[in-house]
Amino acid sequence: MEEQALTPDVLKSLRATQPYPVLSLTMPTHHRPDHGQDPVRLRNLVTEAVRRLEADPQVSRDARMALKAQLERAVADADLRGSDQGMVLFVNGQGSEVWHLPRWVPERVVFSDSYLTRNLVAAKAQAAPFWLVVVSAEKAELWRGVDGVLHPHTDQGFPLTPEPVQSDPERLERIGDTPSVYQDETTRGFLRRVDDAVAKLLGEEPLPYFLVGPAAALTQLAHRAGKGQQPAGKLAKSGLVGATPAVLAEEIKPMLAEYGQRRTQEVLGRLDQAMGRKTFAAGLDEIWESVSTGRVELLAVEEDFRLTARMDRGHLVPLLDGEVGPDVREDVVDEIVETALNTDAEVVFVPNGTLDQHQHMAAVLRY
Repeated sequence: MEEQALTPDVLKSLRATQPYPVLSLTMPTHHRPDHGQDPVRLRNLVTEAVRRLEADPQVSRDARMALKAQLERAVADADLRGSDQGMVLFVNGQGSEVWHLPRWVPERVVFSDSYLTRNLVAAKAQAAPFWLVVVSAEKAELWRGVDGVLHPHTDQGFPLTPEPVQSDPERLERIGDTPSVYQDETTRGFLRRVDDAVAKLLGEEPLPYFLVGPAAALTQLAHRAGKGQQPAGKLAKSGLVGATPAVLAEEIKPMLAEYGQRRTQEVLGRLDQAMGRKTFAAGLDEIWESVSTGRVELLAVEEDFRLTARMDRGHLVPLLDGEVGPDVREDVVDEIVETALNTDAEVVFVPNGTLDQHQHMAAVLRY
């Protein structure tokens, strides 16, 4: 599975409390020519997991055997050749899931009563998912985009089509009132249905959304959007209903790039305003404390920023990569991102170098 499959319902299910133990196993993966070390790394982590499982007095023999069997299946299903930068295995006594992530994760074996989701949550946030609605007078399609890759989506009744109507061509020809298709009440009613379906979709998963279609259709949809969330971008172009994902992705590239630049400038502006109002935080420990107390309204993080840290008397202290110890957090940035999202903060990843003067991570505080 990939990060675009992490819907709110899936995340809720992964975080649900289960009978102890359930296993979360994470590891970084590599592209050619370095991926040959990945099978060795996976075998070592599995050996460590089995050793700890067999030494745990809280685990019954039946539970141990069931989990080991599912772990073997998970390893067999893990496609290391097709993995990106990280892989996560979730295993319990009834089944397993393998997640491939476009984001680095540390080597880790964790037994608990719920799965460790921080790396999935951070990967999804960095991938900047969005909705794309492609419309014409005859059809409206819904796509979900992740990292610029489009996947067809069928929520809220999509793809939508107009209700069939009976026309009277002879009457229209006789009185000369053949309307433009986008002035026709049937089409207008269809676009209202599209707009209502988008509103419900955004209510369930409020991602940025983009509109593609003829200018006349976009005008009507944008007018109705004034009552709710505005589209993040619009592309006035006909003939893209029914296009392949690759064709659509190429067509919307400039629109997504413009949105990304606009979004980065907006974030920097909000950070500047926060500094003036003294509701600004930067630096690992200050942001950690602000996130932990639910004070963060906006968290900005550079795309490839990662940091190892150690908890020392209630404060996070940055460490060099490779340092180990019981209080070491190798993926503290992912932990901060997940904690921020759990407190309804907005998390935005910005290009590398954007936040150099703020140690690669900064926040706008609620108070």
